[in-house]
Amino acid sequence: MVHAVEIGDWQIGERGAFLLIAGPCVIESEEHAMKMADALKAISKQAGVPFLFKSSYYKANRTSVTSYRGPGLREGLRILDRVKRELGVKVLSDVHTEVEAGPAAEVLDVLQTPAFLCRQTDFLLSVARTGRPVNVKKGQFLSPWDMQYVVEKIRSTGNDRILLTERGTSFGYNQLINDMRGLRIMRSFGFPVIFDATHSAQVPGGLGGASGGQREFVLPLARAAAAVGVDGLFIEVHDCPERALSDGPNSLSLDQVAEVVEQVLTIHGKVKEWDPES
Repeated sequence: MVHAVEIGDWQIGERGAFLLIAGPCVIESEEHAMKMADALKAISKQAGVPFLFKSSYYKANRTSVTSYRGPGLREGLRILDRVKRELGVKVLSDVHTEVEAGPAAEVLDVLQTPAFLCRQTDFLLSVARTGRPVNVKKGQFLSPWDMQYVVEKIRSTGNDRILLTERGTSFGYNQLINDMRGLRIMRSFGFPVIFDATHSAQVPGGLGGASGGQREFVLPLARAAAAVGVDGLFIEVHDCPERALSDGPNSLSLDQVAEVVEQVLTIHGKVKEWDPES
């Protein structure tokens, strides 16, 4: 059985609502963040799903030292706070260090731990101790069954507000694959599982000094995950992916989002009819 995780008034998991987490990879400007959040809010409202606006205030793991990394902790949180207050949407962003956890928890509705940091015990504990819901990205190097130990670490703080996100597994060099069995395995730990369709289509380091992507596989992978049974969808979205400052090759274009969400929700609804425990 999957425990319901409360995010504000929402219940995710345990026959709760299907969650949409979406937004540009990184905050590019205040104006852009507001524009994207407003557009995605309208799409989620039309679809009738809870929506978390995702955009990183800072990127700690860019391939090249010259890559754009975001406005930083203070300015990024200020922008996300404005998105939250003026548009009435909940917000999520990556947290990268123990020092960031406290300030981030003052603004963010959900704290996300990046995939590369999912085994860092002290870091996980510091994020969990804020009491905020925690979305853990499964590391590309980690098996799905090893995520039970990540869950144990977070729960040791008394925090049971956990989401687990699948984002692909390393397969040789510069390639990710998805083992859809892992979605069910992670869900067996008792917490909602989110499928990150856009990072699953990433080609890490595929452009030399930056990651590439195979955007054409985002929708098929999202549909497959919905058929296996998940509690939400994570997609990075940009109004012009070709000009995105991070993860453009695997990001969805804004005009594609409504169709992707509609198809995933259709499959999700049928799966719930056939298998209420999914």
